[in-house]
Amino acid sequence: MPFWPSILILSVLQGLLVAVPGVWEWPERHLSRLRSGWWALIPVASLIGVAFGLTRIAAAPDQLTYLALWAVPALAVVSLGWAMHGARPIYALLVVPLFGLAWVLPSALLGQGAATLLTALSCVSLAGALVAVTPSRLVRVGVVVMAVIDAILVFGHHLTVSNNLLIQAHPIAQLPRMQAVLFGSAAMGYGDLFVACVVGALVVARPGRQWKLALVIIGLTVVSNVGFIWTTELPATVPVAVGLVGSDAYDAIRRHRARRSISECGGQ
Repeated sequence: MPFWPSILILSVLQGLLVAVPGVWEWPERHLSRLRSGWWALIPVASLIGVAFGLTRIAAAPDQLTYLALWAVPALAVVSLGWAMHGARPIYALLVVPLFGLAWVLPSALLGQGAATLLTALSCVSLAGALVAVTPSRLVRVGVVVMAVIDAILVFGHHLTVSNNLLIQAHPIAQLPRMQAVLFGSAAMGYGDLFVACVVGALVVARPGRQWKLALVIIGLTVVSNVGFIWTTELPATVPVAVGLVGSDAYDAIRRHRARRSISECGGQ
């Protein structure tokens, strides 16, 4: 598939992931003792680790591909069974055919789509757990900081070599590569989908807002893709962060106007 339809599909998927996380009570019940603001550093630390760690540790790409090989399907099981809107334990069985397609048809769009869907689903439960154990304000700051660092790394060409190493790493027996998001002629990083799920998990209590924010982020991401006319790499986390900041700013303005209206009514 040519690049433009490929990146368009990935961009739409990224935006839709904002609307996927559901109310998942397990982390809050069982992981509350782990609650700490330090967890907000995970997205930023992982991004920096990929940028500089993969080029300095020879075995790191292979280790990541094997980690992703078991972690992505396992997390996808949790997402389908419990962590997303409409989740049912029986739906977790869908991981088996998706993994099979990704394994048997690694170069076909069907196989790439199955692998991409598994990767996207794995982000849902991981993001839900992160938001459950981290103060929401710090998660929001972490999303913005991640986007800023992502832009610096991408435009400084610090991620090119690392991304290529991740894409080239392959487990034995031609098992699926789950450490990178590949579809057609386009690619995204795991963090690009993960950050969209994090934003969705932040607003999960308001499903209507989830969908509105998802549509806004889809629009921002599609528009930002125009930049591919001039460059081969763009920071896909930036439109997600811009959408979150814009949504929070809109809510703040509405709350301010409501308080002012109440105050004026009280004064009368």
